[in-house]
Amino acid sequence: MTDILPGALYVVATPIGNLGDITLRAVEVLKKVVLVLAEDTRRTKGLLSHLGISCRVLSCYGQREGERVSTVIDLLKKGENVALLSDAGTPTLSDPGSLLISKVWDSGFRVVPVPGPSAMLAALMASGLTPGPFTFWGFLPRKRGELVSFLHQNRNRPERSVFYEAPTRLVESLSLLLEIWGNRYGVVARELTKVHEEMVRGTLSYLLEHFSLITPRGEITLVVEGAEPERESEGIDAEDMLRRLVDGGFSHRDAVRALRILFAIPKDRMYKLIHRQEEG
Repeated sequence: MTDILPGALYVVATPIGNLGDITLRAVEVLKKVVLVLAEDTRRTKGLLSHLGISCRVLSCYGQREGERVSTVIDLLKKGENVALLSDAGTPTLSDPGSLLISKVWDSGFRVVPVPGPSAMLAALMASGLTPGPFTFWGFLPRKRGELVSFLHQNRNRPERSVFYEAPTRLVESLSLLLEIWGNRYGVVARELTKVHEEMVRGTLSYLLEHFSLITPRGEITLVVEGAEPERESEGIDAEDMLRRLVDGGFSHRDAVRALRILFAIPKDRMYKLIHRQEEG
């Protein structure tokens, strides 16, 4: 049995699709709280009904989060317990709740995590990509210009990147990832734990071709491998090699292409070297 601490805010992870993924501890906690704060009350009430739990439920989406702080603090002062849920998965990763949690901490009350399902972790664990560090970015920028800028700024990061993306924007995002980050391996995980779950793994060019032929539906998690380390660290002098190729009759364009293929030197670095040589 789980000890339920009086006067605590429980941050509870809930299923991302398959209701069988709810943990025994989560059920036990939800049976003993007096209030559940939910991103979408309709979805949360459906989950509670499925579990046979009757409890007061209030909305706590972005615009309402600040309004709920005083209600929660008053209950905690009385020794009551409150639970915070997102629509699905682990709260606060890409959902509201951080403001409320911070205020509870500042007021001297306990915040207790009840871990469980997460689309991000589910996609990572089944991706088969090189283990190690990763960065979770949440949803990719919606505007094309902001997305292009974001991808250029982060294309040389060595760790895996995990994104959430809408099905209507998946093809455009894959196209820009391929153009800016190169043909890395990735995984598109769709409708995880649900009836129509699909995971497609391959190069970004393969993923782009695959999802260009169909209309993807449902919630999507995208995992992309990190950038390969530059081989200049092995003693390669890119500037000298560029000069030699150009002196030998290669155009700057062909020289850049050759060095990128052979030594994985980023294109923007090569063009900076060209500009420096021309100034020299």
